[in-house]
Amino acid sequence: MPSFDIVSEVDTQEIDNAINQARKQIQQRYDFKGSKSEIQWDRKSITILADDDYKLNAIKDILQGKVHHRGIDMRVLKFQDPIKASGNMWRQPVSIVEGIDKETAKKMIKIIKDSKLKVQPALQDDKIRVSSKKIDFLQECMTLVKSSPLDVPVQFINMRS
Repeated sequence: MPSFDIVSEVDTQEIDNAINQARKQIQQRYDFKGSKSEIQWDRKSITILADDDYKLNAIKDILQGKVHHRGIDMRVLKFQDPIKASGNMWRQPVSIVEGIDKETAKKMIKIIKDSKLKVQPALQDDKIRVSSKKIDFLQECMTLVKSSPLDVPVQFINMRS
């Protein structure tokens, strides 16, 4: 029986490349000369450190631009509220969203079932497996999921016929 999986994955190498490009741009900008501003990256989350609110917003804009330029959906970055750090610095944690949480998966399954397509969605850990008797129904389901308003970017993998 034909099937595919709906997942939400992030290419960490592309995130790493975007962060390195953002760091280079920060080093080259005139308004950051003599600043202690930086972007820290530990493969799970990003932390932006800046001297003041203006530089924090500038670094945030640079990072978003570089991430978008690398072809990564902006919805994978969740910016938390900036907090005051030691030495008159500002710190803003940024989490990277991977996987489909239970609530989003339930919404997605409800959208698929309400469409009356002849497909069977099933939740498996942090992915949704969709199966059907015909590939055409699966392709219609992919189009439906792409056009639905979701909080997470989705990819389709493991297409089997």
